[in-house]
Amino acid sequence: MVKWLILILAGYVLYRLFANDFNKKKKESKQENAAETERKVAAGELVKDPECGAYVAVDSSISVRDGETVHRFCSYECRDKFLQRLQEGGRELPPREE
Repeated sequence: MVKWLILILAGYVLYRLFANDFNKKKKESKQENAAETERKVAAGELVKDPECGAYVAVDSSISVRDGETVHRFCSYECRDKFLQRLQEGGRELPPREE
């Protein structure tokens, strides 16, 4: 009986050691990703989606021009929500010049 308790305790200790190590690496990875995102935002490579707040590459193909301002979106769903919100507010974007 004592052998089983010692074996279970040793297994639990090993599990906690590896779990803590994994969580530490995961936190470090998140911090590195956040730092990389901040760098890209500062460099102008990423912009924030005005609808959902996700960061989108500047060369994204989903965009809407509003005069001098270009809004970029992560998905067509966010773009459509943005346009719907503009129309409900009584504001429409000018027709697209081709």
